[in-house]
Amino acid sequence: MQTFHIEPVKNPSLQAALLQKINQKTKPLGALGRLEVLAVQLGLIQQTEHPALQQQTMLVFAGDHGIAAEGVSPYPQAVTAQMVLNFLNGGAAINVFARQHDFQLHIVDSGVNAVFQPHPMLIDAKLGMGTMSFLHHPAMTQAECEQAIMRGAEIARDTITQGCNVLALGEMGIGNTSSASCLMSVLCGLPLHQCVGRGTGLNDKGLQHKLSVLTTALQTHHVNHKDPLQVLAVFGGFEVAMMVGALLAAAEARTTLLIDGFIATSALLVAAKLYPAVVDYCVFAHCSDESGHGVMLAHLNAQPLLHLSLRLGEGTGAVLAYPLLQSAVAFLNEMASFESAGVSGQLQ
Repeated sequence: MQTFHIEPVKNPSLQAALLQKINQKTKPLGALGRLEVLAVQLGLIQQTEHPALQQQTMLVFAGDHGIAAEGVSPYPQAVTAQMVLNFLNGGAAINVFARQHDFQLHIVDSGVNAVFQPHPMLIDAKLGMGTMSFLHHPAMTQAECEQAIMRGAEIARDTITQGCNVLALGEMGIGNTSSASCLMSVLCGLPLHQCVGRGTGLNDKGLQHKLSVLTTALQTHHVNHKDPLQVLAVFGGFEVAMMVGALLAAAEARTTLLIDGFIATSALLVAAKLYPAVVDYCVFAHCSDESGHGVMLAHLNAQPLLHLSLRLGEGTGAVLAYPLLQSAVAFLNEMASFESAGVSGQLQ
């Protein structure tokens, strides 16, 4: 597989300059809280005291999962393709929020079990008609996994080349919370019950069945938890693997990454096990109501911006958090200093 060159954003002199600039604004020290931390992060990512946000873009990766055949979701697999058509017709929540916050939106067919007609919003990156059921077989071969990562990287690079410097990733795929739960359990070294949630709305009986299926799956495959690519190939999805590649390529290009919910964070978990510095480029949008997400964020030492009890996916939480990035950049670049405003003294 190709290698990525991801530089940590650490730059002590620039960080000191950004903090000095923030502390001279007409406000008490630290009074803008997390916005100040966010402003410093954006400056470090872009290596400037004057960061700017350009052509914010959402890529929604869609793929089907063989594990869906084991009854781990209350929705049939066909819903994945139906929702892709809904995205392309502009009717989903992510469409609404993308229009509201002026995001370019593209849907990536990573491996949906359907054939779509060409569409201006659709990126055809299909690697197959869905993965295998990892209850019985690895979800994909090692070659398919690496191909998915490389294809996701290529899509991210194309997006960035067109002028994007804020990239958000969303997903759609019936059964993908099962995939994310297994990735989390193995890579974080956590018992499965801490990782498995209700997904799209399982009742208590359905949740117990899902836990039973995934427990059997983990017992079936003897994976090396220190080999993230092997773990991804066995338990991942085409869309998750493509998100891994997109995250790594975007970080390599010093692009700000808006991280959405449980599935997107599971892709980041894999990426971070491969290249820990990728986390430096991530803004964690929210903590979802999927029970394992908060635990996964804690494993990554991540502090989400929002807690809105979201559990939709599609990248919705990432887009909703974007105005906070705009505010962080705006106050850093436009707010008066004590000197320029003629305000005497330093507010404390």
